[in-house]
Amino acid sequence: GAGMGMTAPVSITAFPAEDGSLQQKVKVSLRIPSQFQDNPPCPSDESIRIEERKGMTIYSTQFGGYAKEVDYVSYAGRLRAALGSQAAYRKDFYLCNGYDPPMKPYGRRNEVWFVKE
Repeated sequence: GAGMGMTAPVSITAFPAEDGSLQQKVKVSLRIPSQFQDNPPCPSDESIRIEERKGMTIYSTQFGGYAKEVDYVSYAGRLRAALGSQAAYRKDFYLCNGYDPPMKPYGRRNEVWFVKE
């Protein structure tokens, strides 16, 4: 019953298929606002879990607009190409992040993150 408002970023864990497209399974993560960190509300839906995300080092790229799956896949490919074969990062997933509410038409911020190994 507690309202927490819009959090940023909304982070989607994407699992790439062999051809670079995304598998149908995804994990959506929302940041719990600071005032709820010590005592977060208990989810009433069993499919929702509270998890603590450990600190990480990431490789990132940023882009604008209303991001769709094709955009995240494209920018993940660009980031992969920019990193080349020397960078060590997790290849089994990457994070797609959006920072803006749907009603914001301009100046939108989206990012793709690869987690450094």
